[in-house]
Amino acid sequence: MSDEKNRRAGGRIDWLITLLPMLSITLLGVLFFLFPAGANRVLGDIRTLLGDTFGVYYLAVGVFILSVTLYMAFSKYGNIVLGEPGEKPKYSFFTWGAMMFTCGLAADILFYSFCEWILYAADPHIGELGSIQDWASVFPLFHWSFIPWAFYLALAVAFGFMLHVRKGSRQKYSEACRPLLGRLTDRWPGRLIDLLAVFALIAGTATTFSVATPLMAGAIGELFHVPLGRTAVTVLILLVTCVIYTYSLLKGIRGISILAKGCIYLFFALLIYVLLLGGETRYIVETGFSAMGRLFQNFIELATFTDPLRTTGFPQSWTIYYWAYWMVWCVAAPFFIGSISRGRTIRQTVLGGYGFGVGSTLISFIILGNYSMGKQLSGACDFIAAYRENGDLYEIIISMIRTLPFPALVLALLLVTMIAFYATSFDSIALIASCYSYRRLEENEQPDRRIELAWCILLIVLPIALLFSESSMSNIQSVSIIAAFPIGIVMLLIVFSFFKDAKRYL
Repeated sequence: MSDEKNRRAGGRIDWLITLLPMLSITLLGVLFFLFPAGANRVLGDIRTLLGDTFGVYYLAVGVFILSVTLYMAFSKYGNIVLGEPGEKPKYSFFTWGAMMFTCGLAADILFYSFCEWILYAADPHIGELGSIQDWASVFPLFHWSFIPWAFYLALAVAFGFMLHVRKGSRQKYSEACRPLLGRLTDRWPGRLIDLLAVFALIAGTATTFSVATPLMAGAIGELFHVPLGRTAVTVLILLVTCVIYTYSLLKGIRGISILAKGCIYLFFALLIYVLLLGGETRYIVETGFSAMGRLFQNFIELATFTDPLRTTGFPQSWTIYYWAYWMVWCVAAPFFIGSISRGRTIRQTVLGGYGFGVGSTLISFIILGNYSMGKQLSGACDFIAAYRENGDLYEIIISMIRTLPFPALVLALLLVTMIAFYATSFDSIALIASCYSYRRLEENEQPDRRIELAWCILLIVLPIALLFSESSMSNIQSVSIIAAFPIGIVMLLIVFSFFKDAKRYL
């Protein structure tokens, strides 16, 4: 983009949407750093109100959005091309799938794939249902598959329709609500929606960075015996990752697509290594096959379980948190998926998203999770006892990797893959956040690089503050649950707006 064009774009910056979230991030970062105990206590109180008292709301939204995506794909709306009628897809299926998968998951998938079954194995709800063998591998598949990707795909279709069919120049949540809100889109309701979206985007970023980066720090410590503490190494990782995704973003979509494809190659190389060389191939395949069958058999029950007597509080601790986690990620990921889906029909976008996104996710959890669970149940290792003793999942994952042949090689591959995942995810997030800073952006027009750079830096401020506040997993979850509550309402507005507008289009 020329300097003159940059100046013209700079004059269209939406300062309210840009400055208020930026100032809020800075303020929250200072509060978490200076008053960690008080900030965590307030987070916990709000989380209890929203996640426990109103928890069924998150579950209901999840079931509804999943139903919506199936209707989009198999109804008359499935034939709508996200672009000009007859237009061909802009990207190959592999490139499109790689960008979609990596923008929507980040490195969390590797952290949770290794260890999530342990969290459930230690939960009394598993004892209510049956054995660890039967159920500990089912819930990871449930929490990371169809409903989470439904959140992404339903909104990706709506945003893709808005961008490529209606030629929308306001790349914001509020614009997707225009068919229902009308003139209110340009007034305070629309402004409020956009502010909520940016705050949710920040919360999703903070949650993701705070969960998995300590594992990267542990891998570095194991490989290089770094004398620095985990927090210091984690901050260093955040800064290095920020440099990588900033560089990739400034190279544009081409840079993002190259990084995404590289990330996919690394990801599947790690999975194939564990599957074929870990010594648990038969157990992985058979347990994964059984878990898939149990997931499909019990899907509706799992999706609607509320534990009204609170015998274990399982859905409040896990299912509601995960739906909230995916909701706050729905600010950036669906916009990016919608933007790269030009030329695909709505049916292709939904079914392709489920095929590539859900399929790759399930393979990751089946291979990495069942490998370590096989070691546990065969008696070779006792990861559950280690978790009950110290609760340090990061060290437990390192100990899992030590059981593989050439563990240093696996750790190096894991580290590089996680950095690639983070960089790919956050360059797409920074791009969407930068678009939010503008009142209007014409099709194929990019934000000013200074705005992109500012968002790249700001996206790591709150995660660093959470690390220094020594937030527990519960408090990190609280950030997502609180931010997702209003976003669920906005998601419903966007879905109904899409159907109203698409019906008129047909």
